[in-house]
Amino acid sequence: MRANRARDTGPELRLRLALRQAGLGGYRLNWKKAPGRPDIAYPGLKVAVFVHGCYWHHCPRCYPNLPKSNPDFWARKFELNRERDARKRASLESNGWVVVETWECDIRQRLGDLVRDIECRIGSNQAELRSSEMRAARKS
Repeated sequence: MRANRARDTGPELRLRLALRQAGLGGYRLNWKKAPGRPDIAYPGLKVAVFVHGCYWHHCPRCYPNLPKSNPDFWARKFELNRERDARKRASLESNGWVVVETWECDIRQRLGDLVRDIECRIGSNQAELRSSEMRAARKS
Protein backbone atom coordinates (compact mmCIF):
# COMPACT_ATOMS: atom_id res chain seq x y z
CA MET A 1 0.00 0.00 0.00
CA ARG A 2 2.89 2.35 0.69
CA ALA A 3 3.98 2.15 -2.94
CA ASN A 4 0.64 3.56 -4.13
CA ARG A 5 1.14 7.23 -4.80
CA ALA A 6 -1.37 10.00 -4.27
CA ARG A 7 0.34 12.42 -6.65
CA ASP A 8 2.65 12.35 -9.66
CA THR A 9 1.21 9.07 -10.87
CA GLY A 10 1.92 7.84 -14.38
CA PRO A 11 -1.47 8.95 -15.77
CA GLU A 12 -1.11 12.38 -14.12
CA LEU A 13 2.34 12.88 -15.61
CA ARG A 14 1.14 11.89 -19.10
CA LEU A 15 -1.82 14.27 -18.90
CA ARG A 16 0.29 17.15 -17.59
CA LEU A 17 2.83 16.66 -20.38
CA ALA A 18 0.04 16.65 -22.98
CA LEU A 19 -1.49 19.81 -21.45
CA ARG A 20 1.85 21.63 -21.58
CA GLN A 21 2.43 20.52 -25.17
CA ALA A 22 -1.01 21.90 -26.07
CA GLY A 23 -0.06 25.25 -24.55
CA LEU A 24 -2.23 24.76 -21.47
CA GLY A 25 0.44 25.23 -18.81
CA GLY A 26 -0.01 27.58 -15.89
CA TYR A 27 -1.86 25.11 -13.73
CA ARG A 28 -1.29 24.38 -10.05
CA LEU A 29 -0.77 20.89 -8.70
CA ASN A 30 -2.83 19.71 -5.72
CA TRP A 31 -3.72 23.33 -5.01
CA LYS A 32 -4.60 23.63 -1.32
CA LYS A 33 -6.77 26.73 -1.73
CA ALA A 34 -9.28 24.90 -3.93
CA PRO A 35 -11.87 22.73 -2.19
CA GLY A 36 -10.92 19.07 -2.58
CA ARG A 37 -7.33 19.80 -3.70
CA PRO A 38 -7.73 18.88 -7.37
CA ASP A 39 -4.84 17.11 -9.08
CA ILE A 40 -4.61 19.94 -11.63
CA ALA A 41 -6.14 23.36 -11.01
CA TYR A 42 -6.38 26.49 -13.12
CA PRO A 43 -7.19 28.90 -10.26
CA GLY A 44 -7.82 32.05 -12.29
CA LEU A 45 -10.16 30.19 -14.63
CA LYS A 46 -11.74 28.07 -11.90
CA VAL A 47 -11.19 24.79 -13.72
CA ALA A 48 -10.27 21.68 -11.71
CA VAL A 49 -9.08 18.38 -13.17
CA PHE A 50 -9.10 15.13 -11.21
CA VAL A 51 -7.16 12.14 -12.53
CA HIS A 52 -8.78 8.98 -11.20
CA GLY A 53 -7.06 5.62 -11.23
CA CYS A 54 -9.37 2.95 -12.62
CA TYR A 55 -8.70 0.55 -9.77
CA TRP A 56 -8.85 2.86 -6.73
CA HIS A 57 -11.83 4.88 -7.89
CA HIS A 58 -13.52 1.89 -9.54
CA CYS A 59 -13.95 3.07 -13.11
CA PRO A 60 -17.50 2.63 -14.42
CA ARG A 61 -16.18 1.54 -17.84
CA CYS A 62 -13.32 -0.80 -16.84
CA TYR A 63 -15.04 -1.97 -13.68
CA PRO A 64 -12.03 -3.77 -12.19
CA ASN A 65 -12.66 -6.87 -10.09
CA LEU A 66 -12.71 -6.71 -6.31
CA PRO A 67 -9.81 -8.43 -4.56
CA LYS A 68 -10.64 -12.00 -3.57
CA SER A 69 -9.39 -11.60 -0.01
CA ASN A 70 -11.69 -9.59 2.25
CA PRO A 71 -14.07 -8.44 -0.51
CA ASP A 72 -16.47 -6.72 1.91
CA PHE A 73 -13.72 -4.41 3.14
CA TRP A 74 -12.66 -3.53 -0.41
CA ALA A 75 -16.21 -2.98 -1.63
CA ARG A 76 -16.75 -0.51 1.22
CA LYS A 77 -13.35 1.13 0.59
CA PHE A 78 -14.15 1.74 -3.09
CA GLU A 79 -17.63 2.99 -2.21
CA LEU A 80 -16.14 5.51 0.24
CA ASN A 81 -13.65 6.64 -2.44
CA ARG A 82 -16.52 7.32 -4.87
CA GLU A 83 -18.48 9.19 -2.18
CA ARG A 84 -15.44 11.35 -1.38
CA ASP A 85 -15.01 12.11 -5.10
CA ALA A 86 -18.66 13.19 -5.31
CA ARG A 87 -18.27 15.46 -2.26
CA LYS A 88 -15.17 17.09 -3.73
CA ARG A 89 -16.93 17.67 -7.05
CA ALA A 90 -20.02 19.14 -5.38
CA SER A 91 -17.91 21.44 -3.21
CA LEU A 92 -16.00 22.79 -6.19
CA GLU A 93 -19.10 23.22 -8.35
CA SER A 94 -20.92 25.07 -5.58
CA ASN A 95 -17.98 27.52 -5.54
CA GLY A 96 -18.27 28.14 -9.29
CA TRP A 97 -15.56 25.77 -10.51
CA VAL A 98 -15.79 23.63 -13.64
CA VAL A 99 -14.76 20.08 -12.75
CA VAL A 100 -13.24 17.61 -15.20
CA GLU A 101 -12.88 14.02 -14.03
CA THR A 102 -10.55 11.91 -16.12
CA TRP A 103 -9.89 8.20 -15.86
CA GLU A 104 -6.65 6.32 -16.23
CA CYS A 105 -8.10 4.33 -19.14
CA ASP A 106 -9.14 7.54 -20.94
CA ILE A 107 -5.61 8.90 -20.66
CA ARG A 108 -4.29 5.64 -22.06
CA GLN A 109 -6.80 5.38 -24.91
CA ARG A 110 -7.85 8.92 -25.91
CA LEU A 111 -5.44 11.47 -24.51
CA GLY A 112 -5.84 13.89 -27.43
CA ASP A 113 -9.63 14.03 -27.04
CA LEU A 114 -9.23 14.60 -23.32
CA VAL A 115 -6.85 17.52 -23.82
CA ARG A 116 -9.24 19.09 -26.36
CA ASP A 117 -12.13 18.67 -23.90
CA ILE A 118 -10.14 20.37 -21.12
CA GLU A 119 -9.14 23.13 -23.56
CA CYS A 120 -12.80 23.70 -24.49
CA ARG A 121 -13.85 23.83 -20.85
CA ILE A 122 -11.07 26.30 -20.07
CA GLY A 123 -12.12 28.47 -23.01
CA SER A 124 -15.81 28.43 -22.17
CA ASN A 125 -15.18 29.14 -18.50
CA GLN A 126 -12.78 31.94 -19.42
CA ALA A 127 -15.45 33.59 -21.57
CA GLU A 128 -18.04 33.16 -18.81
CA LEU A 129 -15.73 34.70 -16.20
CA ARG A 130 -15.03 37.67 -18.49
CA SER A 131 -18.71 38.32 -19.10
CA SER A 132 -19.49 38.18 -15.38
CA GLU A 133 -16.62 40.61 -14.72
CA MET A 134 -18.03 42.95 -17.37
CA ARG A 135 -21.50 42.78 -15.80
CA ALA A 136 -20.00 43.57 -12.39
CA ALA A 137 -18.05 46.51 -13.84
CA ARG A 138 -21.22 47.93 -15.44
CA LYS A 139 -23.09 47.77 -12.11
CA SER A 140 -20.45 49.76 -10.28
